[in-house]
Amino acid sequence: MSRIALASDHAGYALKAMLADELRAAGHDVLDLGPDGEVSVDYPDFGRALGEAVAAGRAEKGIAVCGSGIGISIAVNRIAGARCALVTSGLMARLARQHNDANCIALGSRIIGIETARDCVAEFLNTPFEGGRHAGRVAKLG
Repeated sequence: MSRIALASDHAGYALKAMLADELRAAGHDVLDLGPDGEVSVDYPDFGRALGEAVAAGRAEKGIAVCGSGIGISIAVNRIAGARCALVTSGLMARLARQHNDANCIALGSRIIGIETARDCVAEFLNTPFEGGRHAGRVAKLG
């Protein structure tokens, strides 16, 4: 199994904690970058920590969660080497891996339900990058 980094803000904490437990139960090594509760925090701090962990190789992939998924995905993408896709379906997660070699996904806890989040995570973790015609495009992302 692989090492997966997770981070959220207060709005995404409950979903992040549930996903972390499920990933551990499935045999993954989970790097939980916080927060450790639902007290209000700033999503850029946690998005940055996630992006840095993945870009530095401390985790193979990352999952970021905030209320909409938008803010934390922007924060992750500010880190060179992190490619975070905001996904709202398993199809989007699969295409983010196949075509964009996303190494992080962002989920909106106020946007999607638990089953959709599980589907997104499963597709993200189980889908390889296709390479080929997509490799040159991904290389242009820096």
